[in-house]
Amino acid sequence: MAVFEREALAPSEALARRITIWSRLRKRPLFWLAFSIAAVLVLIAIAPGAFAGWFGHGDPLACDLTDSGRGPGGGHPFGFDIQGCDVYANVVYGARDSISIGLLVTALSLVAAVPLGCLAGYYGRLIDALLSRVADIFFGFPFLLGAVVILSTFRLRDVVSVSVTLALFIWPVLARLMRASVLQVKQLEYVEAARSLGASDARIIRHHILPNAIAPVIVISTITVGSVIAAEAALTFLGVGLQYPAISWGLQLAQAQTNFQQHPHLLIFPGLFLSATVFSFILLGETLQNAIDARA
Repeated sequence: MAVFEREALAPSEALARRITIWSRLRKRPLFWLAFSIAAVLVLIAIAPGAFAGWFGHGDPLACDLTDSGRGPGGGHPFGFDIQGCDVYANVVYGARDSISIGLLVTALSLVAAVPLGCLAGYYGRLIDALLSRVADIFFGFPFLLGAVVILSTFRLRDVVSVSVTLALFIWPVLARLMRASVLQVKQLEYVEAARSLGASDARIIRHHILPNAIAPVIVISTITVGSVIAAEAALTFLGVGLQYPAISWGLQLAQAQTNFQQHPHLLIFPGLFLSATVFSFILLGETLQNAIDARA
């Protein structure tokens, strides 16, 4: 009877933990600051056309060489680039590809890391050893160097190819973290109770282990979004990331590297948006981590 009661209480306890985490988060000003910045930037990425027209013509491809390098002015608060294109419109449209890569890489990594980490942590032995060896192969390559080598083989580097390449080096980190979390959770009493009652392995993993082991992975994934956006900008700056006709902050920074001394606005505005995005996602992950740690 005691075993049955423990099994029945587990879902309500998990719900209570989530409520506790949310109650801590909503009291933290830093959480709302990071969430607000990230939400606005994601909205810009989803519908750049709705924001690009706030100033000027709003078309990033409408360029006039007579405006080449002209600084901020009336109707064009960010000025013009070397091709005479409106920098504000390009920064707004650049949010789409830059943020899309951050979210897509993280999603692809989670799709691989969560099930593999669960299986390795729950069953151990051969599956765990196999995952560890595969992960070691990717850990053996420096992140940026490995990405540069792989991306250099692509003729066309778009959002999908860059995202898949970066995901190859991100998923092992999340898989290791998921495995470690599952190893801790599967020893808890309510998991043993479910096993004693005859629950299948699939049900135990889906209903008891995964909901209670996923929190650390979600935290690191949120931070990963910001890190990936910065990594994409760095790769594009080095000439092995996105290519034209794509529009991203990394491409704008790469274009500005030879002209920023004469035209500093070419570097300042894309850099500010990039920094704000990376800052918001990393801060969002850290505030979430602090809320979970405080609960523990």
